[in-house]
Amino acid sequence: MNVRQNWRVVALCILIVLSGVALFVPGAAPIGGGTGDSTGNATASGPTNLNYGLQLDGGTRIRAPVEGLTAEGVNVTVDDQTAIEQGVAANLGVETVDVQARPALGTVEVHSGNVTEAAFRQAVEAEGLQPETVRPGVTAPTRETIVNTIQSKLDATGFGGTSVTQVQSGDRHYVVIEVPGANTTRVRSIVENRGVVRMVAHYPQDGSQTNTTVLSQGDFTNIGTPQTNQNGRPYVRVVLTEQSAERFTDDMKQYGFTTEEGTSSGPGDPACTFGVGNDTDYCLLTVLDGNVVYSASVDEDLGRSFANGDFVKNPEFIITANNMSEARQLQINLRAGALPATLDLDQGDVLYVAPSRASSFKPLSLVTGLFAALAVSVVIFLRYGRKEIALPMLATALSEVFILLGFSASTGLALNLSHIAGFIAVIGTGVDDLVIIADEVMAEKVSSARIFQSRFRKALWIIGGAAATTIIAMSPLAVLSLGDLRGFAIVTIVGVLIGVFLTRPAYGDILRYLLTDEEQ
Repeated sequence: MNVRQNWRVVALCILIVLSGVALFVPGAAPIGGGTGDSTGNATASGPTNLNYGLQLDGGTRIRAPVEGLTAEGVNVTVDDQTAIEQGVAANLGVETVDVQARPALGTVEVHSGNVTEAAFRQAVEAEGLQPETVRPGVTAPTRETIVNTIQSKLDATGFGGTSVTQVQSGDRHYVVIEVPGANTTRVRSIVENRGVVRMVAHYPQDGSQTNTTVLSQGDFTNIGTPQTNQNGRPYVRVVLTEQSAERFTDDMKQYGFTTEEGTSSGPGDPACTFGVGNDTDYCLLTVLDGNVVYSASVDEDLGRSFANGDFVKNPEFIITANNMSEARQLQINLRAGALPATLDLDQGDVLYVAPSRASSFKPLSLVTGLFAALAVSVVIFLRYGRKEIALPMLATALSEVFILLGFSASTGLALNLSHIAGFIAVIGTGVDDLVIIADEVMAEKVSSARIFQSRFRKALWIIGGAAATTIIAMSPLAVLSLGDLRGFAIVTIVGVLIGVFLTRPAYGDILRYLLTDEEQ
């Protein structure tokens, strides 16, 4: 066979090999079906690198709106944005971080479920603004941030095949979270809290203790992995930005954390006894969503580095946790960032699919696919009765499915029953196209490669028109958030593209080699 004239066959073989690597070589693709091990990393659940969704692996699905209210049609400018956020927050008695003004959209939103529409309207009007409407929910940029942040948190936990998307039902927007292989309690713990981490200086001033925020999530540029020190205490090593390091150093000096009283020389000399009732504590508090989760003294060496300026040159220190679970959660929150608003789980719905029930669909899906392939094989042999026609046709059709599986593994696509239906549809449409090719080129005896090529091009025009129709019909389903229909459409479109540009032409090259005696 002339490799130059049959390059499509060579390309098909190469793609099949690459798909095999993506499917079966460990580490060649995102690990699928993982539920996470003790270190938070994904673990493989089978011999392949395929990801499985809820319908094939079990897990949790949460669909909930975002808590908050949005005032629309307000005249907000860049110059008064900060002042409006602070004013509205003060009027409502919430933190400034819970209010977001967007000059480009002409909106002000509050990210709290404890504020009524009437109170929010009054708070906005008190700042000299006249909103046209006040509605439940938040703006599209806020929802997009929430989707990206939740996805980052789920990725950091090591779960495989996770999905975070937006859907609209009527006037309300919902965030849909799917986590295969995870129970409801664990998923809720990840998504129901905002994950706002702050470092607060707790120090004596004028005879009483004072709390001042000295670091927030935006101040960190590098977050390490959880480790344990020589005393078995978990910690996370962090690095500050240059500007944050300078400000942090100045604060530590100002608040007395460089003095002998403000630092600790070891476990026997604690400068911090937070919660014990000492009114002269110097503590650095780790605060998560407004709750103190850990308190610690500033080490004497660290305090000295604040005083002499060495800390600014190497702005690295450790944040200690009570246990490894808290340390991992701290790492996730610092890396992924805080949610601008939480999900209203009470107004949403939570679905849990038991892994044992979901796993029963895997062999059924395999049997269904094999039955489809067997049925196609019988029809082909009955139609042509020639193995040199039928065997390449069947092999080409199955190669499309194998390449699609490799595509799924390499992209981390979480397979559900809708995708399996797409695979079966690809087998059917693929064989239809291959039959068109075979019938067209075998309508009369083929005496030369030139005649074969003329008939083959005619068949390709027919196949191309049918493929374009299929892609156009499936495109809305692939773009819109229509649940399982989206997965079916994506697999079908990718399968059609692979067939039109590679497998169908490759089958034509194989037929030309088998049915003609000359190459010119």
